[in-house]
Amino acid sequence: MQQGGGGAGACRRRTTVGEGVAVATTRKTRSEPAAKLPAHGYPTEHPFNKDGYRYILADADPHAPNRQEFDDSQECAGRPIPSYFYRGAVLPRVILAPNDRAAQLKLSDDRMTVTGEKGYCLIRASHCVRSGGWYYEFTVDDMPPETACRVGWAQAYENLQAPCGYDKFSYSWRSRKGTRFHNSRGRHYSAAYGEGDVLGCYIYLPELRDPSALVPDTVKDKPLVKFKNYLYYEDQLETQQVLKSLRPARGSRVVFYKNGRCQGTAFVDVHAGCYYPAVSLYRGCTVTVNFGPSFRCPPRDGVRYRPVSECATETIAQQTLSDLLFFVENEGKLTLEL
Repeated sequence: MQQGGGGAGACRRRTTVGEGVAVATTRKTRSEPAAKLPAHGYPTEHPFNKDGYRYILADADPHAPNRQEFDDSQECAGRPIPSYFYRGAVLPRVILAPNDRAAQLKLSDDRMTVTGEKGYCLIRASHCVRSGGWYYEFTVDDMPPETACRVGWAQAYENLQAPCGYDKFSYSWRSRKGTRFHNSRGRHYSAAYGEGDVLGCYIYLPELRDPSALVPDTVKDKPLVKFKNYLYYEDQLETQQVLKSLRPARGSRVVFYKNGRCQGTAFVDVHAGCYYPAVSLYRGCTVTVNFGPSFRCPPRDGVRYRPVSECATETIAQQTLSDLLFFVENEGKLTLEL
């Protein structure tokens, strides 16, 4: 499940109810309760993210004020349930996000292996990184003739129906000729890679000076929609606005590894923002990702990094803080008005 998409360069200003923005609600009522989340953490059927919109799985928030009063009151029967009664569900481990992908990509049951179909399209991981050095690897399981893949890092604004490196929100390394891509511009980088190779992806983002930038935007002020008996926050991405505010993160860099050997620095001073591990496939190529903590071919150059798997615990803490700040900023404003 995608979390903490964030803006490029800075977090958006937090919205409070007192600023004239009403708490978003859904048409779901108490007579139509949402299903409990499955044990594996994500529904089998779900809405897919698309250009300009993303869908965040919602879970009941036991800390939401007025919840018990709402459930017990006869006057609330049939009323829309306020969206702040829920929170964005955070998966306990990093996987390839089932809904944050092009629908034509085939995802394995464990959400760690993906197979392409037809033209280039993309899938992102469920968690993103904001600062520091991070690493993950993937193995090329099957690469028939006339297929290809690109791997790297992408922000939430990257188009899923395009290859990684297609626009200004992503940076990638292509299997064919080892070309590196950003904003659809390819540059020679390394030798090609192929079936059986283990490829590593490293990103370093400078430490954020503004503490508020470490806290993801709340989703409690987003509208809720229902799909297959589950609730999702619908978040409209302000892609054009973010494009205008893109700024380089000075000192940042992206480096790729082939079977543990560094291929050199691919990109420097990448655009500031939150980055997800990303894979894009062309036709029937199959790859398996490994977010750690143990790697088959860890970097041999001594670079310091954290495995992307550690994002899971960190994201839970960040999202919890974001939700608590929402309640503090809106204290006394979240009333039922019975």
